[in-house]
Amino acid sequence: MKVVVTGTDPRLGERLRVEGFEVVECPLIRIEPLDGPPVQAGDYDWLVLTSRHGVEQLWRRLEGPLPRVAVVGPGTAEALRAHGVEPDLVARRSTQEGLVEELPRPAGRVLFAGAEDARGVLVRKLDADFVPLYRTVRLSPDAVPDGELVVIASASAAKALAETGARIPCVSIGPVTSAEAELQGLEIAGEAATHDLEGLVRAVKLAASRAGSSPS
Repeated sequence: MKVVVTGTDPRLGERLRVEGFEVVECPLIRIEPLDGPPVQAGDYDWLVLTSRHGVEQLWRRLEGPLPRVAVVGPGTAEALRAHGVEPDLVARRSTQEGLVEELPRPAGRVLFAGAEDARGVLVRKLDADFVPLYRTVRLSPDAVPDGELVVIASASAAKALAETGARIPCVSIGPVTSAEAELQGLEIAGEAATHDLEGLVRAVKLAASRAGSSPS
């Protein structure tokens, strides 16, 4: 089975090839770091991170100690641990809403560091301060390669895929991405149960089995 991979993590294509899939790389987004003053998170009670990109870009600008850290999903937690930091909270539901539900009350002062166009749930619900670390830029390939499944790992990738006119069944990283894909008229063939690399691999395998196809 041929799977089109659209994201920025090269590990996904490598893992799917190991599982026997034919993988075609077609990036639909790129990450553009944003310059700015050093991020001093130590004055806050909680720092919230919602993606591995947020973790990597934070480390580029971080100055001083960290407060307690809450993250969305195991993928973000894994990226944080790679920097030697154990998250204090990993939301069971991998959305901003999930973090809002699980953060203790009163949460105190909260800093949300993430993408420039990130959803504003944390800012609204927790009166969190927000610092943009990067922007997600949608790419416009001439055409998306033929495939039986396409993997989308962000709402931005869902929008970019829809703009190409391709109508390949999608495997999504989570509910926010799935909702955007459906809004754009795309078909969801599977959704990762966990917001990380392993979750995506399992979702692709399940979608392939539902389609009656073996990986190769």
